[in-house]
Amino acid sequence: MDAGAHGVRTAGPGWTVDTGRSALADDAEDAQPEGQISGELPPPLPPSVRREDVAEWFDVDVDSPYMLLVGDVLDRHRLPLGADEAALFGIDRLNVPRSGIPAVTHVDYSARVQTVHRDTNPRYWELLSAFKQRTGCPVLVNTSFNVRGEPIVCTPEDAFRCFMGTEIECLVVGNCFLRKEDQPSNLRQDYKERFELD
Repeated sequence: MDAGAHGVRTAGPGWTVDTGRSALADDAEDAQPEGQISGELPPPLPPSVRREDVAEWFDVDVDSPYMLLVGDVLDRHRLPLGADEAALFGIDRLNVPRSGIPAVTHVDYSARVQTVHRDTNPRYWELLSAFKQRTGCPVLVNTSFNVRGEPIVCTPEDAFRCFMGTEIECLVVGNCFLRKEDQPSNLRQDYKERFELD
């Protein structure tokens, strides 16, 4: 999982990505976000997809820049439940991947979709384009850049502190790119000790 903070922060629908305060992950590699505090079971997270690719993955073909619309994952990307999986109950059944993008797919195959537009969010659109070119998949998991119990990061210092207290691997703030492995180990924090788990 990687995180980024760009521009100013505002309030309102969709401000997580619209203003650049996001934790992003490759759904194929990070089916459960590594930045989560251990022991939490996060709900499926919103997918970000370039506007021109949305109808290839979801049954919506409209603008949804603020994560306000729900669409179903198309049948061709769904994973059928086997007999053993269908017999599971509760959390065990919830943990069964439902599609090729499991971290964004709810049990009913729905997802809260965010479309990214080249003209309104060119930096993020370029990131999604590069990711699609590299992996063949235009979808990234997108969630707010914070941990439970804290507000979304506002300053570069907030972003660095959250980065150092989670399993986020890389941080981008403006044009600065940081890898966790290159940071002094004495700056690491452990959020697991600060917050009571559910």
